[in-house]
Amino acid sequence: MHNRFLPMLMLALLVCGSALGVERRHGILVGEILKLDAATKTVVVKTADGADHTIHFLSRTAVHGTQATASGASDTFHGLEKGSKVAVHYSAKGTVMTAHEVDNIGKDGLKATDVTVEHIDRATKTMTVKTAHGTRETFHLTDRAARDSGKDLDLGAGKSAKATVYYSEEAGHKVVHFFKRAV
Repeated sequence: MHNRFLPMLMLALLVCGSALGVERRHGILVGEILKLDAATKTVVVKTADGADHTIHFLSRTAVHGTQATASGASDTFHGLEKGSKVAVHYSAKGTVMTAHEVDNIGKDGLKATDVTVEHIDRATKTMTVKTAHGTRETFHLTDRAARDSGKDLDLGAGKSAKATVYYSEEAGHKVVHFFKRAV
């Protein structure tokens, strides 16, 4: 009698085990908002490579750099609008992407500039860069930028790397929210 249930038990363990094996990923998407849906709490973002990504919002998803909008407007959600350029800090489990923070890029949001990164000091949350005009500047890093951004930059032994920094100006300082290797 017990042998009869063994195949079903093994199948159940296999299905549950594979579901538990799905790894959670983290990242940043930069792109343009194609669609907003307040009812399903999702946005569709098109990235530079042409891919469309559906991203789910939580009640605690933070949105930065947007102006307050009229409630009930069908083309807005959390102050975001169709056509806005955004950076979405997300986690994904399987194919489901969840936004934890969204930064509006542009007029009222973060500014973007291409630089050559010369030094990153994650402990003091600063980075030294050379601008396109050849001047050296020190940017401050947010906690998230110091912890998560630019891990793919190889700056050892006097090397530098091209990057795009996304920053705001706060109290006379340029504060980097995230940066990534320039493509």
